[in-house]
Amino acid sequence: MQNTPPEFVAAVDLGSNSFHMIVCSLKNNQLQTIDRLKEVVRLASGLNADQILDEKTQLHALACLERFGQRIHNFPAGSVRIVGTNTLRMAKNAGEFLIKAEQALGHPIHIISGIEEARLIYLGVAHSLSSNANLRLVMDIGGGSTEYIIGANDTPLEKESLHMGCISLSNSFFKEGYISKTAFDQATLFAEQKLEPFQNTFNQKNWDEAIGASGSLRAIAKVLQTNNWSNNGITKQGLEILVAHLTQHKHINELNLPGLDADRLPVFAGGLAIVYATFKSLNIDQMTISDGALREGLIQDLVGRLYNHDMRSETVKAVTKRYRIDKKHAKRIKKTTHIMLNQLSTHYSWANDESCMQFLNWAADLHEIGIDIAHSQYHKHSAYIIGNADLAGFSQQDQLLLASILRSHRRKLSKTIFNELPSPWNIDAPYLTLILRLAVVLHRNRTRQKLPDFEIQLVNSKITLNFPDAWLANSPLTHADLILEADYIKAAGFKLEFS
Repeated sequence: MQNTPPEFVAAVDLGSNSFHMIVCSLKNNQLQTIDRLKEVVRLASGLNADQILDEKTQLHALACLERFGQRIHNFPAGSVRIVGTNTLRMAKNAGEFLIKAEQALGHPIHIISGIEEARLIYLGVAHSLSSNANLRLVMDIGGGSTEYIIGANDTPLEKESLHMGCISLSNSFFKEGYISKTAFDQATLFAEQKLEPFQNTFNQKNWDEAIGASGSLRAIAKVLQTNNWSNNGITKQGLEILVAHLTQHKHINELNLPGLDADRLPVFAGGLAIVYATFKSLNIDQMTISDGALREGLIQDLVGRLYNHDMRSETVKAVTKRYRIDKKHAKRIKKTTHIMLNQLSTHYSWANDESCMQFLNWAADLHEIGIDIAHSQYHKHSAYIIGNADLAGFSQQDQLLLASILRSHRRKLSKTIFNELPSPWNIDAPYLTLILRLAVVLHRNRTRQKLPDFEIQLVNSKITLNFPDAWLANSPLTHADLILEADYIKAAGFKLEFS
């Protein structure tokens, strides 16, 4: 552990139905929950047909985040994890909303993939249960997506995220709250079709215990138990009774279901259809309910990062192994980048930033993975893999940052590729890329011979490298490579001098 962990940590889940925040004290790697906040925002209902998040929904969401922000405004950087899920993955104007949302919260927001969401959900459930089941099926219904995970202990083994949620199905099949047996059958069939390709993977024969981990599942379990239709979570028999009761009514306002909270009513039918389809498709007889979910998983993942157990580093190791990376060469490049960062750290804060060094290390490890596809233009293949793969622990912004550095680590350099990165990476990433580029050039011969002691200076856009006397003269290939590199980066407004 390099730094003293903060006294308090927090996680915020910007879900498609509700926003959640959990605040915990952290002492000796032990967590204790001290505060929970939840507000129903229904972000998914604000998406129009063009996948634009409307102004009214944005204002409602920002008002909620202002309240959340008051609770965590004095938390230090790195002590809060905030993620957006399906609706923010889908919204074309998510970037504009995130700028305002980050101002409200005072901390960065990261959009995560459905598969990463599934991993974090499982992590939250695993740390919230005392179950001794060998294999667990975990299900989580959000406003716009539903996640299914099979895992053992705290390790997810199979993960899937399907594009269906309690809001999306309620809006599509139960418009304005109207119910019918035909509409419910259609909603159930829709969910079954989504599940069809994954029936064999998540079927009951592949796990020992089913666990539900979301507001929709908790609401259904509460209704079943309150009405004595089940005495142990959610059962298939109880679901049959509840579905029969629901489809006898014409509108959700007529349901009069003891145990069902008013704020859950508008999305209850859509969530029930997903659960009913899941029980049918996967042959589930009974499902228990967990208090742990995405935000608890975020907290656990955050603590891992604070105590140097960053899942992202484990993922990078797995990727380098899969693509058969030359680890010794990557190690030499990392050592050289560290030398450069150390020299520049007295003048540039980013050169002394732990996150910058972390991403530069990952970039050095990953920059040649594209060679496994093709040697020609391999930097483009490397960037494509990192930008589009399901990488455990990484957010979409993390992957975009890494992909931008990898795409730009050789040949022509253009600053425009960094424009889409969130602040401060849009400013810092070009300099990290320059450092990686220079390290790669200096080790292009791939020999074990150590580089001589050298100096690097950076003033505005001018980089100067100073080597010992006669070293360049005795290294004509490196000299030629540096001349070529100076020409490559000139187009991006940088000037390279060396002597």
